[in-house]
Amino acid sequence: MKTVYDVQQLLKKFGTIIYIGDRLADLELMEEELKQLYQSQLVDPKDFQMALLILRQEIQIEKDKLNRL
Repeated sequence: MKTVYDVQQLLKKFGTIIYIGDRLADLELMEEELKQLYQSQLVDPKDFQMALLILRQEIQIEKDKLNRL
């Protein structure tokens, strides 16, 4: 797992498709959904950690973009 697309595909396996239209909101919602799947023990701990890292990096990038405006 290396990209946000990979995280989306992981969530899709569980029937979760997230698209609000706001990239930052999409990423934050994906993070919450991922946490719920992990708490339900449906996601492997290594997949959870990698997906969470990817999402948090992307969230920080999006927040940095907003702060530059």
